[in-house]
Amino acid sequence: LNAAIGFVQEYRAERAMAALKAMAAPTATVLRDGATAVIPAADLVPGDVVLLEAGRIVPADLRLLEAARLRVEEAALTGESVPAEKTPAPLPAEGLPVGDRTNMAYKGTTVAYGRGRGVVVATGMQTEFGRIAASLQQAEEVKTPLQRRLTRFGKNLSFAVLAICGVVFVAGLARGEPPLPIFLVAVSLAVAAIPESLPAVVTISLALGARKLVAKQALVRRLPAVETLGSVTYICSDKTGTLTLNRMRVEAYYCDGVIRRAPEAGGPWDELLLALALSNDAGQGPTGATVGDPTEVALVAAAREAGVDRAKLERRFPRVAELPFDSERKCMTTVHRDPAGGFVAFTKGAVEAVLACARDVRPPLLAVAERMATDGLRVLAVAVRRWRELPGPIDPETLERDLILLGFVGLMDPPRDEAREAVTMCGAAGIVPVMITGDHALTARAVARRLGIVDGDGAAVITGPELAALSSEAFEERVTQTRVYARVAPEQKLRIVTTLQDQGQIVAMTGGGVNDAPALKRADIGV
Repeated sequence: LNAAIGFVQEYRAERAMAALKAMAAPTATVLRDGATAVIPAADLVPGDVVLLEAGRIVPADLRLLEAARLRVEEAALTGESVPAEKTPAPLPAEGLPVGDRTNMAYKGTTVAYGRGRGVVVATGMQTEFGRIAASLQQAEEVKTPLQRRLTRFGKNLSFAVLAICGVVFVAGLARGEPPLPIFLVAVSLAVAAIPESLPAVVTISLALGARKLVAKQALVRRLPAVETLGSVTYICSDKTGTLTLNRMRVEAYYCDGVIRRAPEAGGPWDELLLALALSNDAGQGPTGATVGDPTEVALVAAAREAGVDRAKLERRFPRVAELPFDSERKCMTTVHRDPAGGFVAFTKGAVEAVLACARDVRPPLLAVAERMATDGLRVLAVAVRRWRELPGPIDPETLERDLILLGFVGLMDPPRDEAREAVTMCGAAGIVPVMITGDHALTARAVARRLGIVDGDGAAVITGPELAALSSEAFEERVTQTRVYARVAPEQKLRIVTTLQDQGQIVAMTGGGVNDAPALKRADIGV
């Protein structure tokens, strides 16, 4: 009965989990002998030149040779919400975190935008994906508190039973009892003292608990985890997609000299919203939803929420020219025919890049942008210039100069509404929440502050490079005091969980990315 109940419960869970696992690049487009060919990804070898385009999964670790507006979705590997911009330029230093290696594309990530070409430098278990798989195999599963207590109880019970049986056997001999009968009495006593039904009782109890959890949409893979949930003292959580929505959203606006959480109406605000809607390459999918780069989608959504109808504006202001975004200029420009006469050009991009092309830039503007960035926002500047005639030639030197700044928009992947309540409940239950992410430190601190994981701006955040420089002894002293880790690698997440366990903590780990897998396996509870 014990074996049957355990097998049925865990078999169902494994089947459900197997249905959720799928991340592979079955084919790759390569350049061999001067010709383009599509081959199975498993046939790639180091030195092959692979062609990348939007929507394709990167089939191996690549050193980029060309990158045309290339952006790669690396959230599963690094935890970043925004697709990473890629360039073939050499890196400024060695030993950078995966998220900062802008001239590399990694196996299992997805091309979100643009196209590129790269040479294969690693395949299979030599890739970053493979390294995570290797550490997953090396990560040891720990026994649950219930398993440890049952093991200890079994040992103590065995010693007690053997001692009592020995006393009974010796006492019988001392009374002159025949050795064989008194030996059988002692053995019978030992057999009677063993609680044979205990495993079945424990299994049935855990199965009932697992059934209740299923009703709350929690799938239990291993029955002992049911009891471990009640013993957790630390819960380590990934940020992207777990604590946050994994969807960019405009959180702040700066226009007409003020910062607002929502846009106002009239004057320069209307022109800012016009720019957000028109200077945008997001499209409409088959279902009617806006699709494209997450940042572009967020800007369109912000304009729509403010009452701006993009479709109508595109008919009134048809696009006649554009300068696509590139990583050197760090901005993009679109030119539209103005129904009032002439042409209007909107430019948006990195704050420094746009301000360098603008006129009448006041010093406080940089301070405003820095203040917004300190709140964990990704800040974009938006500017405009009007023309009587279509300028020529259509190049950055012509279009992107003497701009008039309209304002800034600040975007971030916002926390889930239910996440703050969950953090509060953890604190009330005596569970310490810890955020572990591959994202930037400023973003991690801002999200942790909004969720209540840390208080104030001065809360300590340990980054991946800082963690790598800490000795085991130094980290053991700081691990129980640190609530936020940023820019960490998968093996460092594993180190954090292991160090907490070494100090006697019962650790739960939550996360949905490939980079969370080793820590999920090592933790007492993996969610």
